[in-house]
Amino acid sequence: MILPDIGARLLYRDALLLVIDKPAGLPVHPGPKGGETLTDHLDALRFGLPRRPEAVHRLDRDTSGCLALGRHAKALARLGRLFASAAAEKVYWALVEGGPEADALTIDLPLARRSDDPRSWWMKADPAGEPALTQVRVLGRTPDGARSVLELRPVTGRTHQLRVHCAATGFPIVGDAIYGSAPRSGGPGLQLHARALTLPLYPKREPVRAEAPVPEHMRAGLEACGWPA
Repeated sequence: MILPDIGARLLYRDALLLVIDKPAGLPVHPGPKGGETLTDHLDALRFGLPRRPEAVHRLDRDTSGCLALGRHAKALARLGRLFASAAAEKVYWALVEGGPEADALTIDLPLARRSDDPRSWWMKADPAGEPALTQVRVLGRTPDGARSVLELRPVTGRTHQLRVHCAATGFPIVGDAIYGSAPRSGGPGLQLHARALTLPLYPKREPVRAEAPVPEHMRAGLEACGWPA
């Protein structure tokens, strides 16, 4: 079992919203291959409500960090509008091979599916695809420049956007077996973490902000790049 106690991973809770720290390796939704998913654990987060919360957005199975859950139907609709309108601010940390020359840049690369098969999630950079925009800031580098830690802020929310954008720009995410050079099994695991989530959920209050601690499988790589500064 990947997630023995989901309650210990709760980052934020109110009447509408929960934010949890999803562990790497756990799919959010059931897939064709079966196996344990986050959905199996959500009843433990009802906190007195008649129905379990549901995920408002997606994180890849191997991505860790902040995941928002709506506690009931009205909350899901309200939160869904925030994510659809790009009002939700998402911040990711990634350990990448090499890194950009500049300390900050914007990646503007449209994305499309690699295959016409609707079951396929694999993507590619394609001028005829959907617009995709990512803001990038370098947080640290190894002394030899072989790896960098990046802060990634997706302006759009395309499937695998951060992974494709990093790979297509020349600095694939460490542990990425689809778009990078990691082996399909036995690798270091995808070094991508949903570090923070900010949601302007209540008009007369400060935005809700949650931050997920750096997972153990990424700590050594980040420390080699100078984290914490």
